[in-house]
Amino acid sequence: MTLALLAACDTTPRRAPPVVDRNVGRPQPPVAGSPRPAAPVAGEPQAGDSDVATATPLGSPSSVKPQPPGWENAGKPGYFTVRPGDTLIRIALENGQNWRDIARWNNLTDPNRLEVGQVLRVLPPGSGAIALVTPPPAAPGLTAPGGALPAPAASGSSAPAAASAVPAAPAATPAGDDEPVWIWPASGPVLAGFDDARNKGLAIGGKAGDPVLAAADGRVVYAGAGLRGYGNLVIVKHNASYLSAYAHNQNLLVKEDQPVRKGQRIADMGSSDAERVQLHFEIRRMGKPVDPGRLLPAR
Repeated sequence: MTLALLAACDTTPRRAPPVVDRNVGRPQPPVAGSPRPAAPVAGEPQAGDSDVATATPLGSPSSVKPQPPGWENAGKPGYFTVRPGDTLIRIALENGQNWRDIARWNNLTDPNRLEVGQVLRVLPPGSGAIALVTPPPAAPGLTAPGGALPAPAASGSSAPAAASAVPAAPAATPAGDDEPVWIWPASGPVLAGFDDARNKGLAIGGKAGDPVLAAADGRVVYAGAGLRGYGNLVIVKHNASYLSAYAHNQNLLVKEDQPVRKGQRIADMGSSDAERVQLHFEIRRMGKPVDPGRLLPAR
């Protein structure tokens, strides 16, 4: 009885034993029916990631292709955008300039290395004239032996050009843009007339070794075989507007930067880069081919 009374009088609440979670830090098995967590997506920030992005963003300097030289002048008067297959000789011919001048105006250290899309100045600095050029499809680059151009030394705009293999070419003789007094460059028959789409000059017949004459006073701005389709070629600049071209020669009798007089023998007729002996003769005004038959005297 005494024990029963003591048990009844013991009202002290009993405390449950502490619960210890032994799974803390251990991976938990998935609960049946609960969705699986999505796999992390590459490149997306995850919990605990730093706020600093580690991937290279689009548009960063390392992912942007650099613009070609002179791109900011594209479309401006007096500038020319290089096309596939262009060479400095062809660009000079199409714009009525001396290739050495174009190289100097653009500080080209290697005139044989042009980049498609590169924009070149083709009028003298400070010139207000607009080039009247409609360029034809470009031909492949320099392939003829000995056709490579010597590299001019780079020079600043204010310092005089250093002595190099390419001296600054003096102005064409005569100066100005007066209409030259033309003569026929060869005495043979006209084999093909002017056609702006297919034949940008006259084809004049003859036999190998016949004289080729300068059609007007001027200065030789190119003499070589570096322009495919023209063979041994002489280009004479007559003034600020006009130049003439003499192609397919057998021998060249003049050199670059040499002044010539109207009627002077500058080459021997031949068939270089042509199917037959002939002289291909062009006259260009501001680089645009014009019909020589309209400028040459009647025979």
